[in-house]
Amino acid sequence: MTLLIKDEYPEKLFREDGKRLDGRDLKELRPIKLEVGILNNADGSAYLEWGNNKIFAAVYGPREVHPHHLAKPDKGILRVFYRMATFSVFERKRPAPGRREKEISMIITDCLEPVLFLELYPGTSFEVFIDVLDADGGTRCASTTVAALALADAGIPMKSLVTSVAVGKIDGKIVVDLSGVEDKAGEADLPCAITWFNEEISLLQFDGDMDLNELDTFLKLAKDALKEIYEMQLNALKSKYITIQEKYNGGQVKQ
Repeated sequence: MTLLIKDEYPEKLFREDGKRLDGRDLKELRPIKLEVGILNNADGSAYLEWGNNKIFAAVYGPREVHPHHLAKPDKGILRVFYRMATFSVFERKRPAPGRREKEISMIITDCLEPVLFLELYPGTSFEVFIDVLDADGGTRCASTTVAALALADAGIPMKSLVTSVAVGKIDGKIVVDLSGVEDKAGEADLPCAITWFNEEISLLQFDGDMDLNELDTFLKLAKDALKEIYEMQLNALKSKYITIQEKYNGGQVKQ
C-alpha cells in the first residue's frame, strides 16, 4: 500500500540513474502473479498480485436473475461488482460502494461482454465479484485482467481472454504500467484493454495531456505490454491443469 498522501508526491518521478522510482525501465511492467481456482465455493476464481495491487475475482453462474425483471429472454446477462476494501488505500474509504466503484464495475462489464457467448444462457446471469484488498494504481486494468481469468476458470464459453494495462506519461516520458504514485503525479494516463479473438480495443480511456504522435507511441507500447500479460494469463490457466494432470498421472505429465 502506498503511504504517500495528497500533495506529498515527489517532484521527480525518475532517479538519477534514469530508472523510475521503483527501479523499472520505461517499458517494464511491475511484477505480476496470477493464479486460478483459489476459491472452492465459487464456480470460477482467480487471484492477482500486480505490483502492490492484490485482487480477488470470483464468478458465479449461470444462475437465476434477481430481481427477475433484469432477466433477458434471448440471452444471459453479465453483472460485475468491483469493490475496494476499506483498508485498501491509505485514506480509509467508506464501506458502501462509491460512484467510482460503480463506474469501474460498468467499464469492466463492457470489456468482458464481447468475449462471452451470453446467447447460450437466456434468462440467466453470470456475476463477477472483484475485491481489491490492496490498491496501488491501475486497479481497473488489473481487475479486468483477473476477472477474465476467473470467467475462464469457471468454464464459461469465451471467444478469448481480455487483457488490460495502463500506459502514461511522467516527467515528459512515456512509460508502461503506471504505479499509484506515477498515476497521480504524472502528466497522462491511458488505460486500455484488448479482446484477443479479434484484437480490438475494448477499453480506451484518457486523462491528461498528449499529442497525436504520442498517442501512436502509447498504443504501440500498450500492445507490446498486453501481449506479455496475455502470456501470463495463459500460463496461469495451463498451470492449474498441468497440476491436476500430474496429480492423476503419478507426477508425470503426458506429452
